[in-house]
Amino acid sequence: MTTGVRRRMGVDERRQQLIGVALDLFSRRSPEDVSIDEIAAVAGISRPLVYHYFPGKQSLYEAALRRAADELAARFLEPLEGPLGARLLRVMGRFFDFVDEHGPGFSALMRGGPAVGSSTANAMIDGVRQAAYEQIITHLGVAEPPARLELVVRSWVSLAESTALIWLDGRRIPREELEMQLVHDFAALAAVSAAYDQEMAGIVLRMLSQEPADGPFGDLLARLSAFAPDDPAVPAQRLPKP
Repeated sequence: MTTGVRRRMGVDERRQQLIGVALDLFSRRSPEDVSIDEIAAVAGISRPLVYHYFPGKQSLYEAALRRAADELAARFLEPLEGPLGARLLRVMGRFFDFVDEHGPGFSALMRGGPAVGSSTANAMIDGVRQAAYEQIITHLGVAEPPARLELVVRSWVSLAESTALIWLDGRRIPREELEMQLVHDFAALAAVSAAYDQEMAGIVLRMLSQEPADGPFGDLLARLSAFAPDDPAVPAQRLPKP
């Protein structure tokens, strides 16, 4: 989409415009398929002028990935209001909005690409993962997370990432189902950890006590009840007492 209008921009304004153009193009096609000539044409400037603001495609690609990483991290921001299950579901909705809008760009951010060094890409995605982790811990209201809780949250963040990457390859499962499933996955990971640790049991029981029956966690319990044994001789599993 060519602007068709040429006007003098300040240095920062022009850099931000080029980053936006590059991010849009990288979001629709693999970065290696996007040329500096195409970025210049869409921005409505000459190729040499692109190089005036960025030394090369790699530096522009890194800047676009940085903006994408910052935007993705912001998708995990959520007000500390209401049940946790509903909050996580809203976060997953925004997360998949980003994945849907920036398919190839999301894959490039998570996997790195030929135009960006592995250390740079790893630092960017580690920053996103850390931001997501800190947000979830904040929502759980735990000042000093125990080791098992850290394992649960970091595992869940990685699961959301890998689920999104797999989903992009064909989108064979409705995204709304995956969003809900990932919220259920969080509860399941926490519950399994709680079965081994009293401190985790207290966190999970406190978490579930604030959940409505018609919320995401209540929906999971209803689905799992279909697998509960009908034979009263089969003992039910209980969480350890906090």
